[in-house]
Amino acid sequence: MPDPSGGSAQPGTAGKGVALALLSAGTFGTSGTFASALISGGWSPAAVAVARLGGAAVLLTVPAAVELRGRWALLRREAGRVVIYGLAIACGQLFYFNAIESIPIGLAVLLEYLGVVLVVGWLWVVRGQRPGVLTVAGAVAAIAGLAFVADLARASQLSPIGIIWGLLEAVCLAAYFLFSAATGEAVLPPLVMAWGGLCLSAVFLAVAIGTGVLHITANADDVELLHRGVSWIVPVLELSLVAAVIAYVAGIAAARRLGARLASFTGIAEVFFAVLYAWLLLGQLPSLMEFVGGAFMLAGVILVRVDETKRRVPHLTAANCCCSTTGRAGGRGTRRDGRSRWRSPRR
Repeated sequence: MPDPSGGSAQPGTAGKGVALALLSAGTFGTSGTFASALISGGWSPAAVAVARLGGAAVLLTVPAAVELRGRWALLRREAGRVVIYGLAIACGQLFYFNAIESIPIGLAVLLEYLGVVLVVGWLWVVRGQRPGVLTVAGAVAAIAGLAFVADLARASQLSPIGIIWGLLEAVCLAAYFLFSAATGEAVLPPLVMAWGGLCLSAVFLAVAIGTGVLHITANADDVELLHRGVSWIVPVLELSLVAAVIAYVAGIAAARRLGARLASFTGIAEVFFAVLYAWLLLGQLPSLMEFVGGAFMLAGVILVRVDETKRRVPHLTAANCCCSTTGRAGGRGTRRDGRSRWRSPRR
């Protein structure tokens, strides 16, 4: 099982990685609007989670089989990482539902994204990747921004049990980013990795329901979405295809290009997108605190991005110096003065 994960971005892929991370955050951010339509229609949060993850697993089955092209041995070798990835998704859902039963949703989201700090700590303690000053400053700015968006001044109900559930949720988020970012020749393609994790997470939730840990309620009545009555299939399809399939596949691809650290900070944009969708689709105008929080979160991501760029420049400079030194050392095809011994065909 490949070691999770490279903490730093891969040279030459950061731009595409950031675009994929924003796509993942943007599609993840749609889940709140469409899930709330089902919950308002009488669905329990657990039922929404099962429909979302199970539907996504079904939608990805055929594409994943095509992507594997008969390489089922690779899936067996990576089974351990897929199981942990699926557990991170399923447990994250369970811990979140338990958290919001006793603490405000805003506080639950803030606690969840403390997982970003856990990613930085893991990379430092386990892999020896000490965070730079800009990364630390970015973490402080991002967490402060989340606090503004969550509007903690209104969070009067603080249950210790709820806070514990929220912190466990942060561990799941950190595991998600760390295992998504693993790279190597034996690593599953992002689409297959997402499919395996979603299948197992749906199974884990089904077991939780069967054992009585979770209780679900659902119906086939129409739900209200954007002030219109629509079939329950519409939000379920959106949650499965957009908020799960696209979100998880893009998230894994982004983490492999950016590394766990930068990918996790960029993922904070999910909160911003959620507020934006609520404004555009539901007419819930963001408050001044939410605008300020968004600015802090953006500043945090930029600081981490700058720190990642500074980390890569010395490595690239050292590599160029080595190449230049090799050329001047009288290697094959060079003279002692470093110029090539081979003449151009045009001469």
